[in-house]
Amino acid sequence: MPDDLARWAAKRAPELLARAEAQAVDELKRALLDAALRGRAEPRSPTPPPAVAPEPPPAARPAPASGHGIWAYCVAGAADPLPEGLPGVHADGQARRLEHGGLAALVSRVPLAEFGEEPLRQNLNDLEWLERVARGHEAVLERSLEAATIVPLRLCTIFEDDDGVRRMLDDQRPALTAALELLAGRQEWGVKLLVDREALEATARAQRTEADPPADELESRSAGGAYLQRRRLERQVREEADRLAVGVAEEVHARLQDWASDAVLNAPQNRDLSGHEGEMLLNGAYLVETPKVERLRELVTELENRHRALGVRLEMTGPWPPYNFVPRDPTAAGALT
Repeated sequence: MPDDLARWAAKRAPELLARAEAQAVDELKRALLDAALRGRAEPRSPTPPPAVAPEPPPAARPAPASGHGIWAYCVAGAADPLPEGLPGVHADGQARRLEHGGLAALVSRVPLAEFGEEPLRQNLNDLEWLERVARGHEAVLERSLEAATIVPLRLCTIFEDDDGVRRMLDDQRPALTAALELLAGRQEWGVKLLVDREALEATARAQRTEADPPADELESRSAGGAYLQRRRLERQVREEADRLAVGVAEEVHARLQDWASDAVLNAPQNRDLSGHEGEMLLNGAYLVETPKVERLRELVTELENRHRALGVRLEMTGPWPPYNFVPRDPTAAGALT
């Protein structure tokens, strides 16, 4: 991987791994390895959902145990530039453009000895392998985003050959075309709201000072009565802290949502994978017109300063491949076709 891509991957690795884990482990294991999913609608995932993925054709043949498959990264309009010659997710193939019917997909070869159904069954449980592949996939998307409006495809969207990619472009043409129109001139940015729980409860405790019994009154009660009163006050502080937290998260999301073209709330990320500190109260994705991105950044800073006394920290990351704002085919299985 070139130095610039390596630096980029290292910087974004924690969040990238969190996204990859959510997308691949929670969703792709079911989609790739459970043939019964074919033709059955899946519920919307609370984590960043995949983009349009291919529906296996009725006559799809089982993947061979050897040879190569075709890994697909994203789709753009045929007139849009897509970078070629980038390192793919495997050393066997660089990213190349495959154009068909007014659309273009960016693809590369992958060995089925590693990416076929059975090897994939094991590799998706290997977080080191998953991180390496996710970094390679995301690096190609990052460079593609710099050049064109793209519809990102989920991890492990693999086809038997180029004809399988062409069939996907034909089958998904209406959804892909609509997505490209929606995303043109817009970017996806993530904003996370994290809070220091101790600071939040300290603020809640300070706000309750006047309502709490005086210390000498507590001391005059029996040991049992004082204990129960302290427990009641502690519970009320926690409840007040929760109320403050919900209020801040709702206000921040409402302000950002008003500025954005669209917004999606995702479930908080796994702390061990994302490496964040504090309690995550908001994990939002915002689709923003490109000229408005700088104002969004200023708004994030303004909101963080307003709530700093509560121990609030806002993190803005992006631009990301716009998984959250691409329509998905509810019957897409994502299997090798």
